[in-house]
Amino acid sequence: MCCRYYMEESPELKPFVDAANRSSLKDHIVAKLGRPLVTSGEVRPTDLCVVAAPDRNGKRAAFPMIWGFTGQRSYLFNTRVESADQKPLWRESFSRRRCIIPASWYFEWQHLKSSGGKQKTGGKYKIQPRDTSAALMAGIYHLEEHDGIWIPHFSILTREPGDEIKFIHDRMPVILNGPDAAIWVDPKADMDAIKKIASGSLTGMMFEKAE
Repeated sequence: MCCRYYMEESPELKPFVDAANRSSLKDHIVAKLGRPLVTSGEVRPTDLCVVAAPDRNGKRAAFPMIWGFTGQRSYLFNTRVESADQKPLWRESFSRRRCIIPASWYFEWQHLKSSGGKQKTGGKYKIQPRDTSAALMAGIYHLEEHDGIWIPHFSILTREPGDEIKFIHDRMPVILNGPDAAIWVDPKADMDAIKKIASGSLTGMMFEKAE
């Protein structure tokens, strides 16, 4: 599960941020929503975020998107990758509208059980791939209407965690390496390759307690 992530002002993330700021959608959406595009610091569900996705020519570009699909009762900001190609809400997006959410790391709160067996929340951790300062999270998106204009909304895909971090939580975002990220956003990519990327072996993860 991922409900917060962080963007540093780093060389790895700067190309995504610059491209999103140049997007023709950016000023239009910011003016319509009355809130800024979040390009650094802690990012939360319902924020307007920097997201990479294919442009009209199928090439990777960056756009402003709102974090969360609008559900009946709340925003749906995570999607289980195991069922993303099966459930009606996610199926078409998984097949045709995949995206990348650039971050420096994501946050997770440790899930613990009390002596009575009830779940309780433990400490907050920051988690990122080993040997890199960028975490490229796999996502899907679709368009939703806001007062007459169509705005993209995204959801982050989650999977079972690696052994080194499963003591923190039983879910984690799908993290992509560079080559896999290029395939992920290719609208013509073979679906077997996409599913293999989503469930493939994990890059080693680093973690530390967050203040």
